[in-house]
Amino acid sequence: QARLVESGGGLAQPGGSLRLSCEASGFTLDHYSIGWFRQAPGKKREAVGCISVSSSTIYADSVKGRFTISRGDMKNTVSLQMNSLQPNDTAVYYCATQRPPVMIGICPQSASAYERWGQGTQVTVSS
Repeated sequence: QARLVESGGGLAQPGGSLRLSCEASGFTLDHYSIGWFRQAPGKKREAVGCISVSSSTIYADSVKGRFTISRGDMKNTVSLQMNSLQPNDTAVYYCATQRPPVMIGICPQSASAYERWGQGTQVTVSS
């Protein structure tokens, strides 16, 4: 059964770092653009960033320069490295695969372009 599983969430102090992983089973992540999204309590889901099939990336302004999305650290996994974490980064983080057709060089930032979602992993930034 094809599915995505996020891991690596937890508690971090302001200024700290966490590394999230999005692991696929039953299909190959290399064939898809991957989006990262987050949803804080009482707020709408928002895009964090995405990585294309060719590994080009786009980031939301709120995380640019602090977060990095990458492929290949582990087999069939996409990572989200989060540095300089702030309390307003607290949210449930989700990864998702783009709905076909997939463009090689660019990834979409809209959640409506993604069809397969993980269950999410909680990130809490607090002192």
